[in-house]
Amino acid sequence: MSHLRSAALIALSATLFCPMQSFTAEPVGQAVSIRTEVSGASGPLAVRDPVYRDERIRTSKSGLGQFVFQDGTKLAVGWGSSVVIDQFVYDGSKSVKKLTIMAAKGTFRWVSGKSKHSAYEIVTPAGTIGVRGTAFDFYVGRDGTTAVVLLSGAASFCGAGGCRQLTQRCDCVVAKPGGAVSQASRVNRRTLQALGNAQALPFLSGGQKLNGAMGWGGGGCGLRVAVQYELESPPARKPDPVVREEPKPDQPRPQKEIRERGHDKHDRNGPKFDRGDKHDRNGEKHDQGGGGNDTGRDTSEQGGGNQSVGGSQDSGGDRGRGNGERNRENQGG
Repeated sequence: MSHLRSAALIALSATLFCPMQSFTAEPVGQAVSIRTEVSGASGPLAVRDPVYRDERIRTSKSGLGQFVFQDGTKLAVGWGSSVVIDQFVYDGSKSVKKLTIMAAKGTFRWVSGKSKHSAYEIVTPAGTIGVRGTAFDFYVGRDGTTAVVLLSGAASFCGAGGCRQLTQRCDCVVAKPGGAVSQASRVNRRTLQALGNAQALPFLSGGQKLNGAMGWGGGGCGLRVAVQYELESPPARKPDPVVREEPKPDQPRPQKEIRERGHDKHDRNGPKFDRGDKHDRNGEKHDQGGGGNDTGRDTSEQGGGNQSVGGSQDSGGDRGRGNGERNRENQGG
């Protein structure tokens, strides 16, 4: 009896499991182009391999995969990307009631198929892209920053900061997770700078080329030139800010030093005019000259004294003569 119950349980389990397995493995599209490495839930994908609902598709750093869904919708998955076919409800008349994909990171191109616009929904970490018979590129950075560039038709983007409408070709919005959504404006070099990645939109810039109808983008919205500028110009421009900006803080100091030196010069020159040394020394010279005249007078006076001494010598002579006369008188007497 126990064996019969076990067999019944196994049969029931198989009956319940098989329909679920076939349902989850329902193909929703297929790969039409694969370059380098693109993988699905069961491993690497090749051309004509089916893709399934709830399957995560990943590409390598140089990988590129192009897929077509049953209603004719086309999705290109560029390098370093990760996306999940989250919902796919097919009504059997070559259209879908619901097609939702969740883009975690990477770069993508979307071209709508035959289903109603309301059937499509693309979810990113920063918000949701609404599709209205359109073609557009979108990028999701590692931090969830999302950019959408319209190529044809119209689209909308709704995030925490509100909703924006894209109605003109090359219109672009950029949104941060939980942050504001930029106003729609033409994509340009500043867009790539805001994204922090010159290769964020490779299908427009020429970094990756798509096949067939997916390759049509009506031009690159000027990003080919912008990317070339970003990739080639920055190395030549990097030294410029160093040369121009670093001396700026130092400029006031040399000027101040020059002014201070100028004051020092005047200060040093000032004492030259304040000093009367030359004039004082010259005055001393004149005074000394006057002293020399006084000395001359003293000499003259001394000379006079000498003359007086000479007079004394004359008196001695007279005394000598007087003594001689007295001696002769005595001898004679």
